[in-house]
Amino acid sequence: MTNPNPVSGSPDKEPATEAQEARSEARATPPAPAGDTERAVPATAPKQPEEPRPTLGRLFLHNLWAANTVTVTVLAVLLAMLVGAVLIIVSDPEVLATYGYITARPADALNASWSVVSEAYANLFKGAVFDPDAVGFTAAMGPISETLTYTAPLVFTGLAVALAFRGGLFNIGAQGQATIGVVLAAVAGFALPLPPGVHLLVALIAGALGGALWGFIPGILKARTGAHEVINTIMLNYVAVYFLSWIIIQSGVQNPNRSDAISKPVESSAQLPRLLGADLRVHAGILVAVLATWFIAWLLNRSTLGFELRAVGENPDAARTAGISVTKTYVLVMVISGLLAGLGGSNMVLGSTANALTPLVIAQIGFDGILVALLGRVKPWGVLLAALLFGALQAGGNRMQSYSGISLELVTVLQALIVIFIAAPALVKAIFQLRAARAARLQTSLAKGW
Repeated sequence: MTNPNPVSGSPDKEPATEAQEARSEARATPPAPAGDTERAVPATAPKQPEEPRPTLGRLFLHNLWAANTVTVTVLAVLLAMLVGAVLIIVSDPEVLATYGYITARPADALNASWSVVSEAYANLFKGAVFDPDAVGFTAAMGPISETLTYTAPLVFTGLAVALAFRGGLFNIGAQGQATIGVVLAAVAGFALPLPPGVHLLVALIAGALGGALWGFIPGILKARTGAHEVINTIMLNYVAVYFLSWIIIQSGVQNPNRSDAISKPVESSAQLPRLLGADLRVHAGILVAVLATWFIAWLLNRSTLGFELRAVGENPDAARTAGISVTKTYVLVMVISGLLAGLGGSNMVLGSTANALTPLVIAQIGFDGILVALLGRVKPWGVLLAALLFGALQAGGNRMQSYSGISLELVTVLQALIVIFIAAPALVKAIFQLRAARAARLQTSLAKGW
């Protein structure tokens, strides 16, 4: 039978595909009679059965060993703890002596090492989270109270550094901004005769304005003259420290009943209220810190200023072309950053850490804020969690030093190691053999965060 629709074989056209030929043959073939059971049914490719969608548990197990943010953070903490364990063993002469005859009796070295490391980390946990042997409410809640007390100022300085990072600025001046904040908050706390509530609010505002002023100076210099904010903030740190040392010994500020460098105590009406009673140090500053974290998260992700801030941080030239004022954004970023750091300093003297100015009242919360910001991926809620971790290490380190005889400097080493490992995700991936594809995306996100 002749095909009524022959396929063109013109050389100017591409040869027909097999599917086209099959369709042409099907059209040319007449329908088979109803009783013809011998005619072959046109062959069609069977449909492949659809693979079932993976369950939530399967997805969790699949991604558990991928280089995502959570996994890298947890493994970085684990690596820091392992290195810390080695340092604990090396720093103990009695344990180190057992390694002199390890080939003869290896169990002695292993048992001694396990004993000293487990005791140190157990005391670290008991001092930061919970002591199973504690009796009474005060003893049971004491570790959490200390952790939250150390956490509150770190949240503010961490947010200050993180916000500047997101705006493309490296604010190393959180220490100086917190120092000016603590000075003005303390002076307002003992020099102004105000009723309770109002006095506390005025003292907090004074501290925030002091930090904002110290952030405005490098911000306007950066915006107007292009002066690098790193140099300006470092120099302003020194100015703030020496200003604190000078003002403490001035008449009207120094405590008249003391001969050393200490100011008058802050009035009780300007003190942040304690949350768990007078016997526990945790105060309302931690609640203010959580509110500040929520506000910065909203500011960055939901507001016009936050969009402009992130645009300037990503590419100032493109933001300027789009009509965003880079000069105004730089100034606002540093002012808000300084305001946050000033609140962190205020917590040091209006909270339960101290009630008077001393040369060391501010400690190192400004510099620790840089580590907290990096550990928190310069994201507000990440900063809050990082500050909580650092606060727990600080609180637990105090007990570890008292009960185990481990130097408190080891806690600082642990903090530094955690940041080092988190800042180098490729190193963590190589050590634990994490999947490279997810790690590459993580490294890209980290680079954007900086």
